[in-house]
Order: sequence, then structure tokens, then C-alpha cells
Amino acid sequence: MQILWSLSLSIVLLMLPKFVSAKNLEIEFTENDSYNIEVARISVGDTIRWLPKNEGHNVEFFAGPEILIPKKSEMDEPYSLVFSAPGVYLYGCTPHANMGMLGLIIVGNDLHNLESIKQTKLSPIGTSVLKRLVRIAGSQTRSPAKSP
Repeated sequence: MQILWSLSLSIVLLMLPKFVSAKNLEIEFTENDSYNIEVARISVGDTIRWLPKNEGHNVEFFAGPEILIPKKSEMDEPYSLVFSAPGVYLYGCTPHANMGMLGLIIVGNDLHNLESIKQTKLSPIGTSVLKRLVRIAGSQTRSPAKSP
């Protein structure tokens, strides 16, 4: 019985760091209608917090790996989201997305839905920016982004 107890405790302790080691990453809305991090790589369970540094911006998700896309943020308000599903997420600023204010989040180094992200309908400028972000996402081989 004590062996079973020890084994159970060991399993719990091994799993615990996965739940307490989630990282936080901050992304700012910049003065030039962009995000200071355009392509973020994070792990499942990590949190991203968007911080307004000037007025007139928000966060709206246009595509992602889940059926339910997170709701958009309020204008000029900080916004936080914990990412629990691996894959690629495309987001942007509602009034400025078609002018290229877009970002990608890659969760768990999982690019399984990158092809569907590429098909997102945007303006010509937005499409051009998305193509650039997809190239960056496909070429990055580093580990998930860490908060500063």
C-alpha cells in the first residue's frame, strides 16, 4: 500500500510543474498601429496580456485552432487570455486589421492549422502582412517566447 501511495505522490509531483510553470507574455499596442510582438511562440497554458500604450486599439481573434474563438477585447483596455489549445491563432485590432495591425500566436509549436490561417479573408494590405507573419512563423525554430 505504501508503494502505491509513493508512486501516486511521485506522479502528482511530476505533473505539478506543468500547472505552476505557465509563463506570462505581454504584448503592447504601439504608436504606429502595430503590436510590439508580431509572432509570439508560447506553451499550452501560458497567458498573453495585451497592454494599450495608446488609444484606439483592441484585440479580436479572426482564426484559430478551436471552434470557439475568444471574444474580442474592449477598446483601449488591457486584455488577458490563457491559451489551452495548441495551434496558430490570428488576431488583430478591429479597426486597424485591414491596415495590417495583425499578430500570430503559435501555441505549443503546433502549426497544424497554419494552412487554414493563410486562407483568412483580409484586405490586400492585411493579406500582405499575414503572408509576412506566416513566413516568420514557418521559419522560426526557436523555443516558446518567454516574458521579459
